[in-house]
Amino acid sequence: MSKHILVVDDSKTVRNLIAFIIKKEGFQVTTAEDGLDALEKLYSISGIDLIISDVNMPRMDGFTFIKNLREQEMFRDTPVVILSTEGRDSDIQQGLGLGANLYMVKPAQPDKLVKNVKMLLG
Repeated sequence: MSKHILVVDDSKTVRNLIAFIIKKEGFQVTTAEDGLDALEKLYSISGIDLIISDVNMPRMDGFTFIKNLREQEMFRDTPVVILSTEGRDSDIQQGLGLGANLYMVKPAQPDKLVKNVKMLLG
């Protein structure tokens, strides 16, 4: 059974690109357009193994999403990669401080993203 990854980004183009890169590696992918959509999908789909999330999104941004995620016992240990255009040290520190396992700045190299996903999934 392949690992299941949730890709959260308000840009359909970015969502589809990341999904394409991840699917090529044999992973199952579900997408969400913002943090609120992602939380709804996490509760309706069982077995999400890793989350890749943007920061700047409508309705619920990535930081708020991760904070909500980490407050839920069942998602406390789910690996999270932030993939964002926000690359200031303060953004990176905030993301990691809220519980993200890794912070990558867009545009990320596809091979580096895949390598980091595989590393976090063991």
